[in-house]
Amino acid sequence: MPFTEQILVIGSSGQIGTELIARLREIHGTDNVIAADVKTPSASNGPFENLDVLNRDQLNGIFGKYRITQVYLLAAILSATGEKYPMKAWDLNMNGLFNLLEAAKEKHIRKLYWPSSIAIFGPTTPKSNTPQLTVTEPSTVYGISKLAGERWCEYYFLKYGVDVRSLRYPGLIGYQSAPGGGTTDYAVHIFQEALQKKEYTSFLSANTRLPMMYMPDAIEATVKIMDVDAEKIKIRGSYNLGGISFTPAEIAEEIKKHIPEFRISYAPDFRQAIADSWPGSVDDSAAQHDWGWKHHFNLEEMTKDMLKHLAREKAAELVNM
Repeated sequence: MPFTEQILVIGSSGQIGTELIARLREIHGTDNVIAADVKTPSASNGPFENLDVLNRDQLNGIFGKYRITQVYLLAAILSATGEKYPMKAWDLNMNGLFNLLEAAKEKHIRKLYWPSSIAIFGPTTPKSNTPQLTVTEPSTVYGISKLAGERWCEYYFLKYGVDVRSLRYPGLIGYQSAPGGGTTDYAVHIFQEALQKKEYTSFLSANTRLPMMYMPDAIEATVKIMDVDAEKIKIRGSYNLGGISFTPAEIAEEIKKHIPEFRISYAPDFRQAIADSWPGSVDDSAAQHDWGWKHHFNLEEMTKDMLKHLAREKAAELVNM
């Protein structure tokens, strides 16, 4: 009888989780992928469990109920929100990870995915084509928690043989759900405002260059790194993940090709200092070499696809009003 993965996605209602759940269910079957979040969704197309990742009893109950084999741990407080609630961010981001690392150590699950971020880099990190191994001196609670998490993931692999895999996400851009309080959220908001108001005020300055990625690429990278043979994973901290790098001014110009009347203005806030501490581009050649990673969407293709899907959603909303 063929082996069937039983997959738990924690943080399933977030920006990444919403799309990852759909993709995993396409691959593994709806009933074999369990969504879990502290927020109960208005609708669910498959198994759902209300879960606080800090509650180990709840976790153990779900492991036993579904005989979970893999976990994707997406629950986190992101960079901008984390600066407002630093102790809450540290508690969730670190202790949630510890609960899953311990579960994997105790053989309750056999494989764990945990995302890191470009937030692990800081003002002293090389800005252009940031190497896989480089200076990491983050200046945010989110970045500190992710850097510490990378080291703990590697420790649990080396000490206990835990099969934990990780990617350093750049800014992620998608149309299926709202972003979750990160510094790169402008790159989602700008599309929504362009369609609705034909104007947008950016909370980052015009020439702030950051690494970004369209969500379909991020989802495929996440699924791919969990699917490859363990011996291909040479880095047990976290892999750099690259995509496309652009500034608010550059994405605004691309949007104007589709919405000529669109206008952008700039009013940088506290998130500017966070963005200034991050790289403008990253080198993901290690991921390319070790497990065959390659992104597909460039800025032009992403802009066209984002506007197409958001326009369809807007039209559907008008029809249903």
